[in-house]
Amino acid sequence: MSQIIEIKVPDIGDYKDVPVIEVLVKAGDKIEKEQSIVVLESDKATMDVPSSHSGLVKEVKVKVGDSLSEGSVVITLEEGATAATPAQAAPAPAASPASSGGGSMEIKVPDIGDYKDVPVIEVLVKAGDKIEKEQSIVVLESDKATMDVPSTHSGVVKEVKVKVGDNLSEGSVVLILEGGSSAAAPVSAPAATTAPAPTKAVEPPIVRAPAPPPVSNVAPAVDAALSHASPSVRKFARELGVTITQVKGSGPKGRITQEDVQAFVKAAMSGGATSASASSGGSLGGLNLIPWPKVDFTKFGEIERQPLNRIKKLTAANLGRNWVMIPAVTYHEDADITDLEAFRVLTNKENEKKGVKITMLAFLMKAAVAALKKYPEFNSSLDGDDLILKKYFNIGFAADTPTGLVVPVIKDADKKGIFELAKETSELAALARDGKLKPDQMQGASFTISSLGGIGGTYFSPIVNAPEVAILGVSKAAMKPVWDGKQFVPRLICPLSLSADHRVIDGALATRFNVYIAQLLADFRRASL
Repeated sequence: MSQIIEIKVPDIGDYKDVPVIEVLVKAGDKIEKEQSIVVLESDKATMDVPSSHSGLVKEVKVKVGDSLSEGSVVITLEEGATAATPAQAAPAPAASPASSGGGSMEIKVPDIGDYKDVPVIEVLVKAGDKIEKEQSIVVLESDKATMDVPSTHSGVVKEVKVKVGDNLSEGSVVLILEGGSSAAAPVSAPAATTAPAPTKAVEPPIVRAPAPPPVSNVAPAVDAALSHASPSVRKFARELGVTITQVKGSGPKGRITQEDVQAFVKAAMSGGATSASASSGGSLGGLNLIPWPKVDFTKFGEIERQPLNRIKKLTAANLGRNWVMIPAVTYHEDADITDLEAFRVLTNKENEKKGVKITMLAFLMKAAVAALKKYPEFNSSLDGDDLILKKYFNIGFAADTPTGLVVPVIKDADKKGIFELAKETSELAALARDGKLKPDQMQGASFTISSLGGIGGTYFSPIVNAPEVAILGVSKAAMKPVWDGKQFVPRLICPLSLSADHRVIDGALATRFNVYIAQLLADFRRASL
């Protein structure tokens, strides 16, 4: 038994209308899964388009010179019923009964923001289970938070299409449901002749195997066009400052995966990839770091080895990149918050019945917005040789959670009052601690505040969170003697630590910004000027 399926161009990132420079197959050819069928050439790289299935080429739909985008049909393929693996292809067995049953539907991953290829860490249902609308069916874990995927309908699970370790994006099919309680697009008969989701077929789920030794992840220098990596992986590598030719692929036929790039960054930060990158002019190798020391700690006493969780590992990679790539300088200032703290305590006492307590963080956000308006360079991002000045004021704040630091974002902070900011920060912090923040609640920040006031400390150097250009660190306030011209008087002093990208913000501007923040906190009436 065989079926005719269409092989389409998979996700190729932001590229559209990419010219075909070579057609590698013809009608009648027998091809294997992952075999390249056409070659595309963008203005940045040459890309092979692999087949998502094996079988016999029935018809080639493109020719040299055609321009293709994601979803363009390349060839039609006659595939045997047993040719595809159940995990990645051959939806026909599930699709055909669905069309005849009339009540089957696909439950897909909804909009999860800019996140793609998010790993499944838990599957909550199985075939035969009866589920309700909005019931969680799988759990995904991004680099920032854990997300439940709910069912859009109620019914009986006919087939679960994913497993732990699979990578899902918006639109990925999670399961087939029968007897849905409301209308949905049924799985129609034509779906039996349509190739499954290209990204899932072409780029298999990342194998969660132990990372190879750092040095072995470095590939010999080759032409970038010959590196076997998807555009999305190439883009990810560029964002981390990694030269793709230096990365050794662990995927099928040496394909470079996102995990390979992450392992390369880890190796580079530990010194393992230094020599190879330095010899080819790599952006990270130019540091000429000596290798990370290898120590057998058991020789000195008893130890316990604890693997880092996913959030901490990816946070470490991002912060490591930011620390290396951003020439940041930290500026310190003391803010006298004696009167502001008295006002905060009094206001909370007068509004006890509202159930919302004003926090110092809410005042810090209002002060930050006023300072960003006065000094717009702090509300910007570098984009090559251009400076992007933002007209919106979205303030991120570092939240301490059991799995590590995450940064929820208050959108349009300039349009919200003190009580609104206090309420929203409290709600987002609670979601962060429970691991229930949604992707859009952690995106779009133009400036970040990292407050250690509830813990302690005096001063510190917060790391700028790219693509932002500055971050304000706040330590615990303490009573200190301050000379008023006649005598020393006790005043509540709050230490401020402002880290700024020196490529955009010089020392004079950073100091003015810091002093202005301190002036606002000392006399909050200035914030309304």
